Amino acid sequence: MKVAIVILNYNGQKYLEQFLPSVIEHSSNATIYIADNGSTDNSLSFIEQQYPQIKLIQNKTNGGLSKGYNDALKLVDEDIYVLLNSAIEVTPKWIEVCLKMMEENPEIAALQPKILSYSKKSSFDYTGAAGGFLDMEYYPFCQGRIFDTIEEDKGQYNESREVFWATATCLFIRRDAYHVCSGFDEAFYSQMADIDLCWRLKNRGYKIYYCANAHVYHIGEEATNESDSQKTYLNFRNSLYMMAKNYSGTLFLKMFKRLSLDGLIAIGFLFKLKFGNFWAVFKSHMSFYGHLSTLLTQRKQLKKERSNTHLTGIYQGNIVFKRFLSGVKTFSSLESKKFQ
Repeated sequence: MKVAIVILNYNGQKYLEQFLPSVIEHSSNATIYIADNGSTDNSLSFIEQQYPQIKLIQNKTNGGLSKGYNDALKLVDEDIYVLLNSAIEVTPKWIEVCLKMMEENPEIAALQPKILSYSKKSSFDYTGAAGGFLDMEYYPFCQGRIFDTIEEDKGQYNESREVFWATATCLFIRRDAYHVCSGFDEAFYSQMADIDLCWRLKNRGYKIYYCANAHVYHIGEEATNESDSQKTYLNFRNSLYMMAKNYSGTLFLKMFKRLSLDGLIAIGFLFKLKFGNFWAVFKSHMSFYGHLSTLLTQRKQLKKERSNTHLTGIYQGNIVFKRFLSGVKTFSSLESKKFQ
């Protein structure tokens, strides 16, 4: 299978300078693309002068992660896409190990390696860690990271397994699977677009995996230009969008419960004097109501496309209560029997 590494860039010259050498050194079997989202720094000239072997794709606008990748991947013909954040240091055999798993298991549409922190390499990274899950109310969490509590990597997640979602920070995905689902939902812009895509893939019968035998190092949250309140807004809004589109049960009851839980979390922000985050949750709900008609139309269409839905990776418990009422801080402390 032919492999394309596609790095989405927006004014990220410093990360390209820092991390491209490791990508080139350890990815000799792949074609490397830089998909530029209209950068105004010297990213393009830097690539052209220093790395003429890298293929450049120049998107016309900065549409965030979702539109940026959707536009760029229309021009990429390799069998496997590796969507790679620009602030990642890769390691030897990272591609070979992940690719071998996909070659041996054709039902796997997408997977991620272990994502560790670049600044503290003994710890998991916030974005994706060791593979993602959803709880019964569809709040996301990871092996190695529950909300803002991040674990050290002590080998506790050194077994590859099926998960619910894989992170776009370092995402291996089959070209055909990506396009049959029409790629990322561009309304999401960035946060949770990867979870939404994985959910749509699983509703079509595909599997998503975590490959424990490959790892990369990610700079993480400090590499984003989004404010804390903006990330809160996008996370809460996009999570509601995702549920409305993809949840197959009785939507009204599920959404009412989820909106109520969001309200409790917003009150918690008030007690912590995080007024920006409180307002972000409120705005996310207003956006959900404003777009509900469109979401229901999408839901109706996606329902027609479901086939052999495969929802392994859902925790039959409430991760919010587990974390903040029961004090659970690690994924391994959760009851394994409650994972669907």
